[in-house]
Amino acid sequence: MDRSLSLRKTKMEILKLSPEIKETIWGGRKLIDEYGFSTDKKNAAEAWLLSCHKDGPCTVQNGQYAGKTLAEVLETEGKAALGASNAGRTDFPILIKLIDAEDKLSVQVHPGDAYARRVENENGKTEAWYVLQAAPGASLVYGVNTEMTRAAFSESIENGTLMQYLNTVEVHPGDVVFIPSGMLHAIGAGILLAEVQQSSNTTYRVFDYMRRDKNGKLRDLHVKKATDVVDLRPVQADFSPKGEAESLGQGEAQLLTDCPYFSMTRLTVDGEVTRTADGDSFVSLLVLDGEGKVFGNAEALSVKKGDSLFIPAGFGAFTLDGGMTLLETRT
Repeated sequence: MDRSLSLRKTKMEILKLSPEIKETIWGGRKLIDEYGFSTDKKNAAEAWLLSCHKDGPCTVQNGQYAGKTLAEVLETEGKAALGASNAGRTDFPILIKLIDAEDKLSVQVHPGDAYARRVENENGKTEAWYVLQAAPGASLVYGVNTEMTRAAFSESIENGTLMQYLNTVEVHPGDVVFIPSGMLHAIGAGILLAEVQQSSNTTYRVFDYMRRDKNGKLRDLHVKKATDVVDLRPVQADFSPKGEAESLGQGEAQLLTDCPYFSMTRLTVDGEVTRTADGDSFVSLLVLDGEGKVFGNAEALSVKKGDSLFIPAGFGAFTLDGGMTLLETRT
């Protein structure tokens, strides 16, 4: 794709998105009670807030595309709305969620691109978490605490001793946890976080605390596939943001993490802050707290905690006005 796209403006408007809500055996109700997401489900474990994935597509709330899925809009508008960084892609690159873990999640691992495309016919899954709330003493699983062979790993799953080899780390609000494909991980009980990941729904479960599903059956484990893809080298846990806070006049921007698939930046707004969606990438904005307005191309959208916006590549300048904390994601 021509990099001169960065100099062009698009006529496409900013899209406010409605999420897909997912209920699970470990989910809580904070996304319903604190964020105001509407659902008839018993809990809201996950809200998929930027998604074109077939398992949970977002729909548009505003403008000429109201009621359409984001995937349908992009089919109409064309792939240029994704930006030059996504040239040649045939699918949407990322998926963004809020996750409310009232109980602990299973210990799991995700494959990389090559394995996932060959075996699952979809992308691999590298992801990152930004911790919003954490109960006192809340922790998560982050890799292994000792190097293991694949045979020893598989055997530990079968004989129920896996947990003794896992690295458990306490977490706090503001922590940034990067999970490359191949790393064993699990969100612990009492944690609410924002997740940015590759657009994939492939998970290989290796331990689930002997929990049973709604039909009374033990949930499946995926021992062979997990053993194929797991990285069994211990890693040092460093959950600090990658960048320093930078002044934006009436706000701040801080790079949380980046990788070849996406970058995550926390924006703190106390007044007016102007940002730009150039031709390299679309911009996702997720309001983590507060409320305000987003102005661009003679339009104004009111936003509040939990709202998700898609701003197409090439849109140009947009202004955030109010008192808000946002997660800005680019690819």
